[in-house]
Formats: sequence, C-alpha cells, structure tokens
Amino acid sequence: MSTESEITAWLATQQGAMLAELERMVNTDGGSYDKAGVDQVGAQIKAFCEGHGIPVEVVPRQNHGDCLKARVVASGGAGKKSSPGTMSGGNERQKIVLMGHRDTVFPKGEPTRRPFTIKDGIAYGPGVADMKAGLVMNMFILVAFQKFGGAPADLLGLFTGDEEIGSPEGREVIEATAREARVVFNSEPGRPSGNVVTGRKGGVFSVFDIEGKAAHSGGNFEAGISAIGELAAKITAIHALTDLKRGITLNVGLVSGGQSVNTVAPSAQGQIDLRYVELPDRDEVMGRIHDIVGRSYIPGTKARLTIKGEFRSLNATETSDKLFRLYQSTAAASGLKVEGEFSGGCADSGFTAAMGAPTICAVGPVGGKAHSPEEYLEVGSMVPRAQAMARAILRLESAGL
Repeated sequence: MSTESEITAWLATQQGAMLAELERMVNTDGGSYDKAGVDQVGAQIKAFCEGHGIPVEVVPRQNHGDCLKARVVASGGAGKKSSPGTMSGGNERQKIVLMGHRDTVFPKGEPTRRPFTIKDGIAYGPGVADMKAGLVMNMFILVAFQKFGGAPADLLGLFTGDEEIGSPEGREVIEATAREARVVFNSEPGRPSGNVVTGRKGGVFSVFDIEGKAAHSGGNFEAGISAIGELAAKITAIHALTDLKRGITLNVGLVSGGQSVNTVAPSAQGQIDLRYVELPDRDEVMGRIHDIVGRSYIPGTKARLTIKGEFRSLNATETSDKLFRLYQSTAAASGLKVEGEFSGGCADSGFTAAMGAPTICAVGPVGGKAHSPEEYLEVGSMVPRAQAMARAILRLESAGL
C-alpha cells in the first residue's frame, strides 16, 4: 500500500476521534481577550500532539493566547528520514506550514449557553467552524504524517491565539514562520459552497479620539467646542473615501462621546474599518485618513489616530495559483469539487502571503454563518478535507512546489 493510501485510509477512520476533540475544544471558552481560555485550547492541542510523539514549542505571548509550533520531521516513510539537501532542489524555504487560530469572537460563558451539538450531520457551537474544526483537522494531518511519513519537507503546525483581533501578538510569529515556509495551508473554514479562498482583502482597524471643550448647552453654549460635531464631520469625510470599483471600503462602525445631553461634548471617539485589495491603496487611503483626522472642521478641536490592528491582503501569485491547482486536483481525488473564491474578510493568510510564502486559505472543513449563534459545520466534510490536504502535501514535489 502506498503512503498516500495509508494516510487517507487512516484518516477515513478518524471522524469519531476528530469530533471528540472538536467537542472538547468548542466547549472551552476562548474569546480573543480570554488568554486563559485560549491557552487551555492550546494545552489540549499540545497534549494531543505530544501524545502522538510530536514535539510542540510554546511561544509565550503576554496579553493573548500563546503561539504553538508542532513539528513533524520529514521522512520518505515510517522511520525513513530524508536529507534537507535532497528536498525540492535545495529550496531554502523548507517547512510546510499548517496554520490556524484558536481564539473566537464570543464572550465568556458562550459554550455554557450553547454547547457543542450535532443534528442531522451538522455541528453547532461557538467557533465550531471558525476555526476549531480546522485546528482539529490540522492536528490529525500532523499525526498521519508522524505515523506514516511521506512528507517532502518538515511539517509545522502553527496554532495562534489572537487572529480575530488582527493578530497583534501573533503576527511576528506568523511572519517569522512564513519566511521559512515552502507553502502555507490556512485551515479557515471552507466556504458554504465548498470552495477555498485564493484572495482576500487587507484591513486596517483604527481609532480616532477627539478633544473638544465642555460647556453648558443652554446657559453657556458659545463657550463650548463640540467633539461630537467634529466626529460627525470626520465620519462624513472618511466614508467618502469608499471606492467600490477599487475594492476600498470605509466604515466607522463604533462611535462614542459626550458627557450629558445638556453639555457641549468635550470628547468623542470613532472606530474605523478600512478594507482594500492592493497594498498601495492601503497607503494612499491611510494617508488621507491621517489628513482628515489632523484637520479641525470645528475650530478648537484636536484629534489623534491610533492603529489598533491590521491584516495584509492575500493576492494570487503564479506560485499560489499552482498550489491552488494542486489542491483542486487532490480535492477531486477526495470526491470534492473545489473552486477558488475571493473574500472581503481578512485572515492571517495575508501575512504569510506578504512574506512571499505561497498560500491557500479556507482549506478547513466546510461551514458557515461564522461569528453568529447560527454558526455551523458540515460534519461529513472533515475527513475528505483532511484527505485533500494530505494528498496535496504528498504531491508537492510532483507539482513543482
């Protein structure tokens, strides 16, 4: 039996074990700001991998979940190690990276309110698709290659803890890993169509704070300087930067300000979501936002802009297209019809692509309605998607990757 047959046959027997790991993971709190909960999920992953002989390095993070690196050494078969000098013509970027994030967007206690359930082949629960099923899938793929060998280069499972808020602490680890990556598979959920993501927008998440001057709105109105009035003017100017034809959108999605209804507002704040496709557009629009924030539409106001988080765009390259075509063919061998989609959403895959690593995203099990109480996972997609990725890894050499 070939190594590919051994791995895919073994994965075919693992759905029950996958679901057991997924249930435990979904029922563990893990919002982005819940470091203890995200690290508890990390401890589950670490114990699972180490229990199968896979060493795991913990990269501590101060405020958010630690990063984990699980490593499987390349071998041509069980117990047969290969020499790095023979891999891919001596390509310096040797690691095959399987990536995923452990954090969710949900508040503490959400798993207690609606724990993991399965009904008619559909699983529900906080983070079930985005992206705990992808984490479980990566865990089992790592174990499959640990058991049977066959990978053309070392595998590295990267499990981060703060993607949902722009990876403020995970980004440096992701980028450092990407510099060594031969290819990157990001196991975000497969689209409801069953497709994968071959392009994503980049995003910048920023906050602007405005300072005005308080005054009684009836007895001393003229002495006040309204920060809320300035906020309104800035919002109008920022939203006007939207250019749908170029894929540029601006949304001030959160606002706050004021002291009382009968006080001219001494302070106000707006939070901006910028999405773009091409990196030069990011620089252009951010420059214009800085100009808007720096301008006083109402004399006497002051404002400052702070970038809170950022994602890079995922743009197709000749090599990433080759990786997609390879995955498409291996998915077909698992009985799946897969196309590439563009997504306006952001992900860590943008960071790896920006580092020059051929990247494909949303190769995880199929699901939908992420970030909502209706989030779901198609249970029957877990094994075929795992098999598709395993086949793609095994066939990297023949595809010239």
